[in-house]
Amino acid sequence: MEIVIDIEGGEPLFAQLIAQIKFAVSNGSVNPGDPLPSIRQLANDLDINNKTVAKAYKLLERDSVIQAKGYRGTFIHPEAKQNCDIDLSAWAKERLNTTITELKDAGITDSEIRIAFAELMNNRD
Repeated sequence: MEIVIDIEGGEPLFAQLIAQIKFAVSNGSVNPGDPLPSIRQLANDLDINNKTVAKAYKLLERDSVIQAKGYRGTFIHPEAKQNCDIDLSAWAKERLNTTITELKDAGITDSEIRIAFAELMNNRD
């Protein structure tokens, strides 16, 4: 699997990494159980920050595309192929869009929505 990151591109680096790993899973370039490079190794190979790779790996693990096995490493999840189609970010945007539309229809201003959202996000424990 070859990963190429466009540092000058408009898409965030972690999102590029996620997309390329999902594409490799979808087209069969990598298979369930295949190992992935460590966070440090991949960051080094791509000349990007470790935190960028760690964020991508965390989101891929959340989506069950990869699985971390502690000190043994990170591997392609057994059900990765079907899980590549799941996009929780798109789902969240869809849900938020529906809620925002309902709030605007009720007469709530953009500013009031932003303030309420920020307050809710800041008060989460």
